[in-house]
Amino acid sequence: MFDWIQQFADWLIYRQIGLERGRRLAEALNFFVYDSIKILLLLFVVIFFMGIVNSYFPIEKVRNFLSRNKLYGLEYFMASAFGVVTPFCSCSSVPLFIGFVRGGIPLGVTFAFLITSPLVNEVAIGLFLGLFGLKATAIYVISGVVLGMTAGIILSRFRLERYLTPWVKEVLANAQREEEKFTAENTPFFQRLPVIWREAAKILKGVVPYVIVGIAIGGLMHGYIPEGFFEKYMSKENLLAVPMATVLAVPMYSNASGILPVVQVLVSKGIPLGTAIAFMMAVVGLSFPEAMLLKKVMSLKLIGIFFGVVTLCIIVSGYLFNLIF
Repeated sequence: MFDWIQQFADWLIYRQIGLERGRRLAEALNFFVYDSIKILLLLFVVIFFMGIVNSYFPIEKVRNFLSRNKLYGLEYFMASAFGVVTPFCSCSSVPLFIGFVRGGIPLGVTFAFLITSPLVNEVAIGLFLGLFGLKATAIYVISGVVLGMTAGIILSRFRLERYLTPWVKEVLANAQREEEKFTAENTPFFQRLPVIWREAAKILKGVVPYVIVGIAIGGLMHGYIPEGFFEKYMSKENLLAVPMATVLAVPMYSNASGILPVVQVLVSKGIPLGTAIAFMMAVVGLSFPEAMLLKKVMSLKLIGIFFGVVTLCIIVSGYLFNLIF
């Protein structure tokens, strides 16, 4: 499917630039050119297509539905599923988190969305499918949704509303519960396209820098880190490999599409897929920038509990992924 991209990368690096095949710099640049074109093409197609879907799937309706209906536990699944179809990184999800809390959605359900949204979205799914195939993608999506649901249910048992910041409590006290009428349903499709294009361009603009940085890191690793380097420390036989990868990822920050090229290289270097996925999930779902944004709505104690539960769920999912593969 992507053979023409590889042929172009070979032509550019080995013939036009004149680098010798097999050299570290040549292999790193070849990887960078190939993955940049492939991933950016996937990004463009997936983001624009999901922009069309999202234009018929307004956030206000989901928020109202979840807050006004008793769903007997299904609300956690619905919040996680909604997280899948929203192409946001962890920091971009925080404003929606605030809106969900303000709309009266239970905190545990809101956490399910906040966790799933950056981990699994249509952009990441499209890239994951192109990089790892259908089986791995299906397991990745299911595990991400289950992770969000499980963490949300666990967090809901702690009754954490008392750890929200005074700012959120004031917003909740003053919030007016007025039913909003969504008028875009009758808007013709061709009139929606400019809005969809602007939103897709906005998302793409925000994602591309992370993708380029991720591919650049992946290219350096691909060209300069020898085979077997990671196997020594993060092989399946090392029982501490998954928690080690998870903890080391926390200081980093990227979105799923930006870190996937790095995951691809880690797997090619011998790291089990589950360990690499745990690393990716921790980079995406547990980051210092996200913690700084969450300080607006959560106390430090609540942020600590949130990060602790998500970390535990990520480690468990990493081990399960390794068992399956």
